[in-house]
Amino acid sequence: MNMQKEESQSEERINSKRIKRIQKDDNNEKKENIFTSNFYPSSTFDLELFHSAKLLKTFTGHTNHIDSIDLFTFDGIQYLCSGSRDDLLCVWDVETTKQIQSFDGHSHHVFCVKFSNYYYRKYHLPVICSSSWDKTIRFWDFKNNKELEIFSDHTESVEGIDFSSFAGGRYLCSGSWDCTIRLWDVETSKSLHVFNGHTNIVRCVEFSPQSNGKINNNDKSKIDIIDGSGYTICSGSADKTIRLWDIETTKELAIFRGHSDWVRSVHYLPFSIQINGGGNMICSGSADKTVRLWDIRSDKEITIFKGHTANVNCVKYLPCENNHKDTGVIGIICSGSSDNTIQFWDIRTNKQLHQIEGKKEDSGISCFQFVSLESNANDKNKHNTYNLCYGSTNGPIRLFG
Repeated sequence: MNMQKEESQSEERINSKRIKRIQKDDNNEKKENIFTSNFYPSSTFDLELFHSAKLLKTFTGHTNHIDSIDLFTFDGIQYLCSGSRDDLLCVWDVETTKQIQSFDGHSHHVFCVKFSNYYYRKYHLPVICSSSWDKTIRFWDFKNNKELEIFSDHTESVEGIDFSSFAGGRYLCSGSWDCTIRLWDVETSKSLHVFNGHTNIVRCVEFSPQSNGKINNNDKSKIDIIDGSGYTICSGSADKTIRLWDIETTKELAIFRGHSDWVRSVHYLPFSIQINGGGNMICSGSADKTVRLWDIRSDKEITIFKGHTANVNCVKYLPCENNHKDTGVIGIICSGSSDNTIQFWDIRTNKQLHQIEGKKEDSGISCFQFVSLESNANDKNKHNTYNLCYGSTNGPIRLFG
C-alpha cells in the first residue's frame, strides 16, 4: 500500500515538472487566435443590429434538446458543432447549413461540446471535445471521422467542460454529477487534480480569462499543479452555489450564495470591460429565473436581473456600442432561457435593453453563442457582422443577424 502511494506521488511530481516546463515555454511564444469559436471581448457591437435582427439560417437534424453549441473556422470554412439529448454530436457547415458529420459514440445525452485549439496548434486537426451523461469525455477528429481519446475518471454523468485560456488550450476542466471538478492535461490524457467542495451536481465550469485579485502567489502551501499560472476556475452547481478555485494552489477561494435554485451557467466578465471592477466579476444564470452579477474581490452579489419567467440556461458577456454619445461602450450581459427568449441587460443601469424571441416551435433557448460572419469578398462594404446562434429545447439550431 505504501509502495503504491509512493508511486502515485512520484507520478504527480513528474506531471508537475512537465507542466511547469510547458507552461514556461508557452509564456515565451506568441499566441495565435486559430479558432473563432468564441466572441472576442475587444470587439464591440452596435446594439441597433440586434434590434433589427432577423432569422438567417436554421440547422435541422437533431430530434431532441440541444444542450450545447460551438462555432469555429478551420481552413477557411466555418463550422458549427452541437451536442444533444438524442445522444448525437453533429457538425455543420455554417454557410450551407448542411450536416457534414455525426458521431454516435456516446451512449447517453451529449451535454457539452467544445472545439479544441490545442489539437489544431499541435496537429492541425479539427477536434471536438464532448461530455456526456454516459460518464465520459471524448475527443473526435471530424476530418478523419474517428474517436481519438476517452477520459473516464468521473464516476457519474459529466456536464460542463471548458478548455484553458492559457497554454494553448492544453488543459481541460469538467464538472460532474459526482459533485467534483476535474482538471485534465489533454496532452498526456491524465487527470491532474480533483476539486471537492460542492455538495450536489456541478452543472457548469469555466476557466478565467486571466489572473485576478483573489490569487495569492506568495502562498507557500501551493502544490504547483500548473506553476505560476494565476488562473482560476469558476463552477456552478445544483447546490445553489458558485465557487471559485485557484488552479495553482487547488484551494477553494470563494463561495457565492444567493441563488435559490441550481446554477445552470457561469461566465467571467473580461478585463476589457469599461466599468469599475471589470475583470473581477462573474455573471450567472439559474433555475430560479434570475441572472446575477458577483464581485470576486468582495465575494458579494452586485446585481440581480429579473425578467425571465423560466430557467436561465446560458449567460454571456457582450460589450456593445450604444448610439448615445454620452454612454459610448456599455457592458451588456445576455441570457438565454427556457421561456424562449434571449434578453440583453445593461450592467450600468441594471435595465433590460432588448429581447430576442425564439421561434414558437423551439419551446425554449437552451444555449447560444455569438459568431462573426464575414461579408462576401466581392462586397465593397465588406465588414465583420456579428450574429447570434442558439440551440433550442426541441432541436432546431438558429442563426440570427
